[in-house]
Amino acid sequence: MPKQIYQLDRIFYALADPTRRAVLERLGAGSAAVSELAQPFDMALPSFTQHLTVLEGCGLVRSEKTGRVRIYQLVPEPLHAAEDWMQEQRTLWDGRLNQLDSYLINMKGKKP
Repeated sequence: MPKQIYQLDRIFYALADPTRRAVLERLGAGSAAVSELAQPFDMALPSFTQHLTVLEGCGLVRSEKTGRVRIYQLVPEPLHAAEDWMQEQRTLWDGRLNQLDSYLINMKGKKP
C-alpha cells in the first residue's frame, strides 16, 4: 500500500472518533496539557491518552514534555492531505453524476 494512502487511512481513522475530533477542536484554540484536554471527558486518563496516541501517530498533534507535564498542539498539515483527497473524490463524482444526469435526460427524450 502506498505510504500516502496509508497515511490517509490513519487520518480518517483518527477523525472517525468523536473524542478525537473534540480534542482537535480544542487544540485549534491553542496548546494544552493532557490533564486539561482530558477534563471534559468521562474516561480514565489511560484510556484518554490512547486517543492522544492515535492523533500523534497520524501526525495531527505533536507533544512536548516540559518537566512532568506533556503539552499537545495541533498540526493541521495532515488535514490538508485529507481535504485534497476529498476534493479529488468530489470532482470525480460530480463528473460521473453529471454524465448520468445527461444520460437520463437523453433517455427520457427517447421514450416511446
